[in-house]
Amino acid sequence: MAERSEETIHYTMSRIRGKNTGIEMALRRELTKRGIRYRCNSKYIYGHPDLSWKGLKVVVFCDSEFWHGKNFETARKSLKRHEEYWVKKIERNRARDAEVNAKLKEKGYTVLRYWGERIVKDLPAVADEVVATLKEKGYPGL
Repeated sequence: MAERSEETIHYTMSRIRGKNTGIEMALRRELTKRGIRYRCNSKYIYGHPDLSWKGLKVVVFCDSEFWHGKNFETARKSLKRHEEYWVKKIERNRARDAEVNAKLKEKGYTVLRYWGERIVKDLPAVADEVVATLKEKGYPGL
């Protein structure tokens, strides 16, 4: 594989977003199709969950494998550049995820976290889990 230029890397990294990602949009479309309404990236809930139902105290996070460190001990071996930076960043992301989970659970929230690959491969089952949780919490009409 050819080495990428600094400009190419910079351009690629500048296009990465934290909101309205492909996995988040896929889950949102599926829930909308099922008649489920939600709030996106609520600034009123700690951690700004991707999807939320504040009154029911249910939140959903759609996590990408790289940024949130799935199998990070294995994945870190494949880092080719700026290893120290990426290790520090991803370990901080993992710690922040744990902190967010703990604080939300402490406040009585049900926290659902899904890896992007699971959303892509098994979207109906993920949506079924979200709907079941909402039904359990008293979502109207379910």
